[in-house]
Amino acid sequence: MSKLYGNYKDSKFSTGPHRARKKKKKGWLALPVVLVILAGLYCLAVFSNIPFIKYWRTVYIQTAMSTMRHQWLATYFIPQSVIDEAMAPLHAAEANQVGVNSDGPVLDTGDWDVQAEENPEFNTLSQEQQDFYKLFWELDLDSAEAYFADHPEVTAKGYGEININEAWLEDEGTSIQTTMGEQVLAIDAKHQILIVRVKGSTYRGVLCIAKDPSRLHLYPASHMGSYGETAGSIAQRNNGLLAMTGSSFIDNGGVGDGGDLAGYCMCDGVSYGDHMGWSNKRIELREDNWFWIVDAPTAVDERTTDAMEFTPALIINGEKMDVGEWTSMNPRACIGQSGKGEILMIGIEGRFLDSPGCSVTECTDILLRHKCTTALNLDGGTSAIVWYRGEPIMRCSNTAIPEGRYLPNAWVYVGDEE
Repeated sequence: MSKLYGNYKDSKFSTGPHRARKKKKKGWLALPVVLVILAGLYCLAVFSNIPFIKYWRTVYIQTAMSTMRHQWLATYFIPQSVIDEAMAPLHAAEANQVGVNSDGPVLDTGDWDVQAEENPEFNTLSQEQQDFYKLFWELDLDSAEAYFADHPEVTAKGYGEININEAWLEDEGTSIQTTMGEQVLAIDAKHQILIVRVKGSTYRGVLCIAKDPSRLHLYPASHMGSYGETAGSIAQRNNGLLAMTGSSFIDNGGVGDGGDLAGYCMCDGVSYGDHMGWSNKRIELREDNWFWIVDAPTAVDERTTDAMEFTPALIINGEKMDVGEWTSMNPRACIGQSGKGEILMIGIEGRFLDSPGCSVTECTDILLRHKCTTALNLDGGTSAIVWYRGEPIMRCSNTAIPEGRYLPNAWVYVGDEE
């Protein structure tokens, strides 16, 4: 019996010290295995040339390197040689834009009145209604008329006085759609403003279409050179209805206050700063109310009234530029002009779970959908903001500053003089 009990402690049912030592040994054996697996995954992610992995590695690196505050997400974990390899195609693409400049306004001679031909109901409308739909050619007539029928107060003063604002962050938008399938957020017929929601698999944002280019100005912050001002504040000081990101600024450590302008700008004929380097572009708003894009180091045209510099150009002379190398997924701000002269402003929310952001290619495609012929990418990230009638209408990526960062200037679309 004693022998039986003596053997019991060594059996597989033992819970004594010997059994505990075996568990401990197994735990130590598992640790190297885990480390080997992690090392293998790291090498696969960082050094593999498998196209899928290489593409998303490039997206990750470019996204991290596009902002001073988040570059450590790449530099702490990825060798500099791999970072350089991921950034090289982008630098080459920048070089390819040098010398590609606007030749002049590209007028869209296509049919802007598609609904007049495709929707029989159009010809039954009053002249005022037809003029409204010719101005806002993007609107789907059926969904717009259904909305107006449900909200008769909107058209009570006539179609020329329609003023709908469902664009603020707490608003849900209207049931009106564009012919491109976008939700309409706001219509101001008097000031010729249309705002729509744009969405993709990784982003949401707004596209503002301001149809009277003579109302657009690049206004400076009140103390530009010392510190900046939010786009909304700049707009309110200048009778603005709509505003968005303007020039970039030197942002050492990611804590810049907008006072140190990056590059050159002109605000209502007054010049500030020095020109950006050879691979950057300048967008000039000239006296004829058309945008032109030229190389940043070139002389400013004497007809220019407002200008700023950044990169890359998205569309020049009606042609989409090769922007496929700008793969980073970020908050975005872009400005352009259609062949009808309309000012197009895009703001894309980023760094949120429901909207990580998008590449400049996706912004370009949105603009082309709206017949854009000239466009420039602006400073994105936390600087990306769009403001309308007293409120931001997109989320700033830094929720602690919902009005956006302090900027050296802002593009402002003004209302009527009081």
